[in-house]
Parts: sequence; structure tokens; C-alpha cells
Amino acid sequence: MTAFDFRPTLDAPDDDPYLWLEDVEGERALAWAASQSARTLGHFGVTQFDRDRDALTAIFDRPDKIPLITRRGQYLYNFWQDAGNPRGLWRRTSLAAYMKVDPHWELLLDLDALAASDGEDWIWRGASLEPERRERAVLGLSRGGREAVVHREFDLESLNFVADGFNLAEAKGGVNWLDPDTLLLSSALGDGMATRSGYARTVRLWKRGADPLTAPIIFETGSESLGVSGRLDRTAESERLLFIERPASFEKIGRIGDRSGPKMRIDLPRDASWSGFGDWLAVKPRKPWTVGGMTHAADALIGISLSSFIAGERSFAILFEPGDRRSLQSFFWNNGKLIISYLVNLDPRFEMFTPDRQEWTRRALDTVPAEGTVHLVSLDAERHETNGEVLISAQDPITPRKLLLFDLNAAAPLGAPVILKRNPENFDASGLVVTRHEAVSTDGEMIPYTQVGPANGNGDAPVHLTAYGGYGKSVLPHYYFSLGKLWLERGGTCVVANIRGGGEFGTRWHEAGRRAGKRLAHDDFAAVAADLVRRGITQPRRIAAEGGSNGGLLIANMLTRYPESFGALFCKVPLVDMRRYTKLLAGASWIDEYGDPDKPEEWIFLKEISAYHAAIPGEPYPPILIATTKRDDRVHPGHARKMAAKLQALGYAAYFYEARAGGHGYGRDNRERAAFIALGKDFLRSAIGWQADRIRQAAGTRKSQVSN
Repeated sequence: MTAFDFRPTLDAPDDDPYLWLEDVEGERALAWAASQSARTLGHFGVTQFDRDRDALTAIFDRPDKIPLITRRGQYLYNFWQDAGNPRGLWRRTSLAAYMKVDPHWELLLDLDALAASDGEDWIWRGASLEPERRERAVLGLSRGGREAVVHREFDLESLNFVADGFNLAEAKGGVNWLDPDTLLLSSALGDGMATRSGYARTVRLWKRGADPLTAPIIFETGSESLGVSGRLDRTAESERLLFIERPASFEKIGRIGDRSGPKMRIDLPRDASWSGFGDWLAVKPRKPWTVGGMTHAADALIGISLSSFIAGERSFAILFEPGDRRSLQSFFWNNGKLIISYLVNLDPRFEMFTPDRQEWTRRALDTVPAEGTVHLVSLDAERHETNGEVLISAQDPITPRKLLLFDLNAAAPLGAPVILKRNPENFDASGLVVTRHEAVSTDGEMIPYTQVGPANGNGDAPVHLTAYGGYGKSVLPHYYFSLGKLWLERGGTCVVANIRGGGEFGTRWHEAGRRAGKRLAHDDFAAVAADLVRRGITQPRRIAAEGGSNGGLLIANMLTRYPESFGALFCKVPLVDMRRYTKLLAGASWIDEYGDPDKPEEWIFLKEISAYHAAIPGEPYPPILIATTKRDDRVHPGHARKMAAKLQALGYAAYFYEARAGGHGYGRDNRERAAFIALGKDFLRSAIGWQADRIRQAAGTRKSQVSN
């Protein structure tokens, strides 16, 4: 009889024999990860994998895909990757040129050439341009995709790095320009400069030529906060600095000050979202807020003059009122106008408000597409430069993205947006239909989901099911070309579930799936799987579920809590050890979402979703692939490593894969990203019997692959 090592267990959560796998660069841990990855590729990285990886890579590298842009001054900036430039090119052009079929681009930086000359594994992490002269920029360069970056000043005229410029060693955090010779530095670099979560604890005033480590601190917080940042609000009439402290995931405290530091706190609820422009302030309370003799509902949007608010006025204009399935998704300022985006039963709607001393004038943006997944963003990176031009991104599961330009200053009635670019079709969508349904969860709540697939099925469809369910993030169906190419085009069905914990229906939806409610969010996902069977779409053994990060936690809980509901699981860059997650990298920053395992009263509900501790032998667990990246410095790769090791020790068909780079993503370049995606899809198809079933045969002896 096989003797299984159950550890760690719910009764003894700290008796963990796999702690050595948390040593990211440890020789033993790296050898284990390499051996496991080779084993997984040996089973699934064969002929079909090569074809699928190459097909996705070709799509990623297409020369006719949309170059995504942001405007700074007279130029549109873009970062571009393709087969000839796998790390990428930073480049720019004009709006007039961009609107042409084949625009001319001015090359600013070849990242492949830079990585080769520096002997570094550079990954692009953006650029901060000095907004007055626009002659210099501070570039963010990541080693292998880590969140921690190296900052280097770059001259946009000579196209060379500035040897004695604003150059900063690797750390988490960023910079914000005050003037051509002064930066606000919000970086974890230096002794005592990081919070418990690893982010910046201070804001420093860094002058050109000075040592950043000795730059004067003008604002700081305690180590228990998540982090701080500072920026110059260039929409104000006189110089106004904003200092932002993040005490927890869903809290922020704003302060107004100058170059010597904060002078006053903005008297708003810590859990409210807010944004200002010039002398105007828009606020969205997370909870009902009674102020000025009125109670404003959670998720309402209200506005007021900032100077009046500072003077003590509390009479807000009501701009948006939420409903049961009517929820505000975002709001931003452009040229003194406030643009809001909201969902009505998951359908997008947009409005614009123009404030003055008498009232806020409302205008519906009726010519913006109102079907599919639609986003509005400013074309301009700097808010003080906005002139009413916004970008619209519109798509649906079977229609590729199109990018449109919309002028908010056009006379009423607003004209139709101008189409700038369209993405090409990347899979055959003929015969596919998009439908929306609802499943009944364990407490009676109706959980919406979107289904894409053939109009007629035989009750045995290979179904790909995914969700996220965390941090108030709304997950709406996009044109997922990888799923289209590797799943839909081959006759499969794809489903996106809007489980609780997300923000599709506002704060109440998020709150219901947060902390002690996280288990309920996982019930929602299982309810959708069951509803697909009830409706005659498929059978449990044909459902392949996938999720990453917080969605990886979801997938791990499907393994231990609902194994009979799925045929295969793909668990990506997950957190699964809910006992130690706060001690691993950025984990402490997520306490607001999950709870604190060091508090006995919160461990009571956290242990219910800690799949790492809940896994026991003898259960009908479906095959699972757990994948991560060595360079992930957000969610520690030890989560994935330890979960795979324990499952294998318990005798299960658990596979592990660890990419060498990619951070909290899937690779450094298009080919590596394509390989990560293709491996997961090939595993899922194989595990549900959609192709040669190598998994169950390979796992026949259920021997442990873990070296003790």
C-alpha cells in the first residue's frame, strides 16, 4: 500500500516539507523546476505543440496588427514587437502619418540591440517623458520581466542614454518629472525605503546630479502601508503636488502640497475613488457616504469644486446613480470634461459631464459603440495636454478590435468616431454564435456568463471555461485570438463567467466575493460549469477550466472542492498557499482582498480556500497543469512549485512548467508567450480527450516526481 505524505494539512498548516521550493534561485529548487518543466514538455511539447506555438507566434508578429499608441506633444509613441524585433522597438510618428495605411515611424530605441550590447535580459517597462521640453525621458527596463526595474535617462535628440543623468538601480517604484532637472522619486531603492509589500515607502525630491539615496524625503509612510507616490498636477493654475498613500488595496489617502511636502489632507473617505482636474473633483464612494446633509450611495459618482471643497463646502452634484445591474466602471478627465463608462446588465454606456459654477452639463455619448467590449481612454498621456480627443477600443468574441478616434468637442449631435485601425481576423469564426446565460449559485444568486461556439451541439462539446473573480476587476469577453485559433476554430466552445469578486455589478459584487466571500465566488464558477451540463452543452469530463493569478487560486480550488465538475485544469501564475502568502514577495499587499492568515479569526475562512493545505489523496482530482515563471516577483513561483510537488507526492496527475522569464506574465517575447499559451491549450485538449490522451496513460503509476 502506498504511503502518502499529506503535509501540509489544514490541521497542521505550518508543517511544510516543501519550503525549499520557495528559494527562487536555489540550486535544488531550480533543478527540480527544470526537471519538471522538461517532463511536461516531453509529454505535451510535441508536434501539435510546435504547430500551435508557431501559429500563435505568427499572429502575435503580424505586421498589420494595430500599433497601440499614446500621444505626448506632437508625437504618437508606440512600442512594437515582431519576429524581427522580439524584444521590441520604441518609436514615434505623427497622428497624420498614423492614419495612413503604412505610416512612417521614427525609431528611438532598439531594445534587442540594447540587450545585446549590455549583456542584459532587458524587457520594456515604459517611458516617462519630461513634459515641458520633451527632450529627455526616463526609461524603465526590467530584467526578465520583473516588476522591479532599472531606470535610465534617455536623450530624445541624440538618441543616447545620459551617462550622468537620472539613472537608478533596480527597484520597484517609479519617477515623476517636476521640471527638466527635478524628479519626484517613489522607489523602494535603499535601506528602509520599502514597505512590507516591497513597494516605495517614501517620496524623495531628486535633483539632477544628486545621489538618489541621499535625496531629501518629503513624504513617507509606515512599512505596513502598501506604498506611496507623488506627482505634479499640471492641470492646476499654480504648482500643486499630489501625494498618494495606499494604506490597503482599496484605500487611498490624498494630500496636497508643494516641493517641501504635503500641506493638507483631502478630506475624503479612504475607500473612495476620486480624480481631479483643475478646480474640479469627482468622487465615487465605495460605501454609502453621508455628507452635507445627504447620503450618497455606494458606487454613485458625485462632483464638486475642489476649492469649495477645501473651504468646507460639501454640496455635491450627483452625476451617476448605480442600480442592481447598473454599475460605474471608470471615469477620467479630458480637457476639463469628465467621461464616465458604465455597464447596464453588462452592456457598455458612456456619458460626458462639463462642470461650471452653476451645474454639471450632461451629454450622452450615443455614437460610441454600445455592444461588445468597449473602452474609452485619452489619446494624450499628459492630462494637462488633452484637447478632447479620445481613443475607443471596440471588439467582441468573434470580431477583432478596432481603434477609433473620437472628438468630444464636436458640436451636437456628436458625429461618428473615425476608425483609425482594425486588427485582422485571426481565426475562422464562421458558424460561431455569441450568447449570454445565467447560472444559479449555491445561495441563489444569478451568475452571468458568455458562451461562444457552434450554434448546434451534441451535448459533448469540448468547453474552455475561465473567470477571474477578484479585486473588483470586470472581465468581459474579448476577441481572444489564441482561444479562437486553438479552440473555437477546431469546433470547441468557450465560456467567460462573471463570478463575484469582480466589478461587473459594482462594489456589492466585489464585496460578495472578497475575504470570507471568496469561497462563494468559487461556488459561482462551479455553478456555471454545472449549468453548461444542465443545458445539454457538454459533460463534466469535457470541461477544461483555466485561470491565472487570483484566477489561479480559483482553479486550484476547483481541483480540491469540485473535482467531479471538470475534465482538466490549467492553473497559471497562481497563489495557492494561503497560509504563507503574506510572507512571499508582494503578498502582504493582498490582505485587503483575502484576509490575514496570522489572525486566527481570519485563518478560519482563509483555510477554506487554501487548496495547498486541502489537497488529500484518494480524490477524483482531474489532471492539472500548474505553470509559473521564475522571474515573477509579484506572485511568488513557490506557490506553483509547492502545489505541484504536493499533488505529485499524493499520486495525482499534476504537471508543472516554469518559464525562465516573463514576470507575472507568460514570456519575454511573442514566441515565448505563444509557447506558454499553446502548452496550456494542448494540455487541456489532451486531458479532456480531444486528442490522444497521453496524460492519463503517463500518470498510470502515479509515482511521485519530487526529490525529498
